[in-house]
Amino acid sequence: MLNTQGEIKFSEYAVLYDMLIPTDNKYRLIDELIDFSFIYDELKDKYCLDNGRTAADPIMLFKYLMIKVIDNFSDVDVVEHSRYDLSYKRFLGLMPEDDVIDPSLLTKFRRQRLKDVNLLDMLISKTVGVAIEKGIITSKSIIVDATHTISKANPISPIDVLKHRNKALRNRIKDWDSKYESLLPLSGHSDNLKDELTTCEELMEFVSSDPMLSNNPALKESINYLAEAIDDVRSHNPISYDKEARTGHKSAETSFLGYKTHIAMTPERIITAATVTTGEKSDGKQLPSLLKKTEDNGVEVDTIIGDAAYSGKENLEMANDKYIAVVAKLNPVITQGHKPKISALDTMFSYNKDADRYVCPMGVLSAKGSEREYDDNKNHNKTYRYRWSQRKCSICKLRSECIGESTRKSIEIRILSDEHKKQVEFQNSPEFRLLSKERYKIEAKNAELKNAHGYGRAESYGLSAMEMQGAVTLFVVNLKRIMKLAGK
Repeated sequence: MLNTQGEIKFSEYAVLYDMLIPTDNKYRLIDELIDFSFIYDELKDKYCLDNGRTAADPIMLFKYLMIKVIDNFSDVDVVEHSRYDLSYKRFLGLMPEDDVIDPSLLTKFRRQRLKDVNLLDMLISKTVGVAIEKGIITSKSIIVDATHTISKANPISPIDVLKHRNKALRNRIKDWDSKYESLLPLSGHSDNLKDELTTCEELMEFVSSDPMLSNNPALKESINYLAEAIDDVRSHNPISYDKEARTGHKSAETSFLGYKTHIAMTPERIITAATVTTGEKSDGKQLPSLLKKTEDNGVEVDTIIGDAAYSGKENLEMANDKYIAVVAKLNPVITQGHKPKISALDTMFSYNKDADRYVCPMGVLSAKGSEREYDDNKNHNKTYRYRWSQRKCSICKLRSECIGESTRKSIEIRILSDEHKKQVEFQNSPEFRLLSKERYKIEAKNAELKNAHGYGRAESYGLSAMEMQGAVTLFVVNLKRIMKLAGK
């Protein structure tokens, strides 16, 4: 049962908040900046309003997730720190003497209450509204880019995970106090999973029996990681499996397994829209969605700034219809649709600017394009032909729909078309060169997401979990930027 009234709490110890927490504390400022009652409105359909036991306050649980992102904690650590950090307790709406929740509640909240809620768009819209209200967003341009997040899944076997975490904990203990080197249980060197599991459990029993180790903050992280690995193996949960993650390419030689977050941001560095996809998706194809979400959030757009991935023909035509300038350098191989079209699937092939290759709907990278002449009404125009591996095409589940009786897939791309003559002229103008210098801002934003908020790696498995992580992270990053620009 959801209690929407919010009971008024009194405590003789509440005065400690004003005595010990500075007025410029970031959590006090966030509380003053945002009215979190919108969380009730969005989640009320997830709770029964008049039956059952009273549920934990959804605003409090959401704020736990915010603290987790802001200070980069695990679920267990964010609850433990909230037990004795008064700035956290005040932000959570607790009295100094109140107890904290069980960490498992955060997992249930994400999986049960936030499931099927469009949290990403909702939270970004909320912060953009605050930025507009405070007069922070004054420009009419957006900068677009994508950042990749590696899947939580480990590309190594369960026994290797156990060995790695076993060794890490042993080393941390030895570094903390060298006397334990001779006291620790012997480390096994077996390639048998059962034997390695037994060795890890013996180490955990030893640590648990020694309060100096089990309660040592310097060892907590390593202890928790090893305990999690043991539990995964004992429960037969796959440590190395994320069925929704896909392979994306950062270059022709390097790749990653995971997801992409496509971002639109104003020059004031306020994120106005975002879309989370699997790792193989094209950057350029997300532009129409990012533009629509930005406009729906109340931001007027007359200029789009991005890299070559956004200079595709469809994007230029869309922008031209809306009288929007696209500050993105033309790349010859993405300026024209496929020629000739062989199947309906051709529209799902996309160009990867980092790898300089085309990617098929199954995420397979083509070979490097080869230049050739194309005779069109006696005009000799250069084209690029991209081919896929005959072996990979032969085992692809889309083979019959994609290539039919052919042995391999190939597409041809015209280097330049009439639609891009105007863009070529704009690309050579001083205005284009000046605006393109703004692109560095979104690169810095991507670095902030990864380095300060752990966005380089997924916290859980699946696309929906990645969207939740993105929603809270981008919400926090926008709030921090708004507070800075507002002079707080």
